[in-house]
Amino acid sequence: MTEITLLNKHKLFNGEQRRYQHYSHFNHCNMTFSIYLPSRALQGYALPVIYCLAGLTCTDENFSIKSGAQRFAAEWGIVLVMPDTSPRGAEVANADSYSLGQGAGFYLNATQQPWAQHYQMYDYVVTELPELIEKHFPVTSQRSLCGHSMGGHGALMIALKNPQRYLTASAFAPIAHPMNSAWGKEAFSTYLGNNQAEWAAYDSTELIQLYPPSLPILIDQGSVDEFYPEQLHPQDFIVAAKSKGANIRYHLREHYDHSYYFVSTFIESHISFHAEAFGL
Repeated sequence: MTEITLLNKHKLFNGEQRRYQHYSHFNHCNMTFSIYLPSRALQGYALPVIYCLAGLTCTDENFSIKSGAQRFAAEWGIVLVMPDTSPRGAEVANADSYSLGQGAGFYLNATQQPWAQHYQMYDYVVTELPELIEKHFPVTSQRSLCGHSMGGHGALMIALKNPQRYLTASAFAPIAHPMNSAWGKEAFSTYLGNNQAEWAAYDSTELIQLYPPSLPILIDQGSVDEFYPEQLHPQDFIVAAKSKGANIRYHLREHYDHSYYFVSTFIESHISFHAEAFGL
């Protein structure tokens, strides 16, 4: 059985915010994750889970410290799981660019060296981490995804590729068409090589054209986000989604930027969105 080591815990809204470390057999290194357990989970009741994916340069703690999601997860009775954004360690390949390497795993399975040995974040988030969570904590099989920026890319992409595993997906300012983004082109060419068919397998705008989702999707985008629309391209995704009749809600939020101030303003509506799908 995979062992997890408790690094710290804090009481929060009558529940506990915890941080753990474990060895990842997919990424071949130690990984950390944060988890919020509402009071009902501490009492042993099995609760649904939202996997909260963070963006470039972030760790598992950005969402847990800055989003304010725990207040609403406590009210609804939902467990929050916050993975790290990449493998880390002295033995793990890195790059000088903030948009590559440690802190920038892009939630894909790298095929190119030296990245392939450790950067298997897609399998980690989809398979290894949920198995770990479901083994060690009182959770149900109900799962949803929420993400910010690169994490928004991860949430949409993973949900589209695995609609049988997730009830809903939501995103704040997602990198929604990475093949049309400088960030995405850099990451995909580095981690996956030059075969753009492999890129398309991790691009939400491309995926939704092939596999229109049955699950509901919620996206919030700030109108003064410094990365909108050149890096994020939510409009490409929205056009593709609507052409397929997807169940999607999109809000362009006037005068909001790319920060966690934006995320924390609208996080309640995202938690409520997922709670509705959980039947809470």
